[in-house]
Amino acid sequence: MINFNYETDFILDSEENIASWLSAVIISEKKKEGEINYIFCDDEYLHKINLEYLNHDTLTDVISFDYTMGNEISGDIFISVERVKDNAADFKVSFDEELKRVLVHGILHYCGYKDKGEVEELLMRTKEDEKIALFHVEQ
Repeated sequence: MINFNYETDFILDSEENIASWLSAVIISEKKKEGEINYIFCDDEYLHKINLEYLNHDTLTDVISFDYTMGNEISGDIFISVERVKDNAADFKVSFDEELKRVLVHGILHYCGYKDKGEVEELLMRTKEDEKIALFHVEQ
């Protein structure tokens, strides 16, 4: 089950479409959907989590806590809407496109993809692009 929670004034346009797409992403990776909670927040909220749980004193767009057991993926994915807006401007893409990238990023981590090294990061970007393309097919 995919849940959306809001700690800021942002609200997704179509939770049903996004949830359906993310479910399709999970299936495409041959995984089972457990409980996945998205929490949309601002920079300050996510910065506190980054400090408290990861000991990182930086701003970030997404932090995921993975509770996956076996083939069933579950977890909490925190997204800073402010960072997504800024990153969209920096990367010269639409807010919606950048939002899809961070939405799927956490799911891909739960599926076993990493992004720490250059090779891992390249594979993660390729997978993000592949899964974003699924959104357009699903609609």
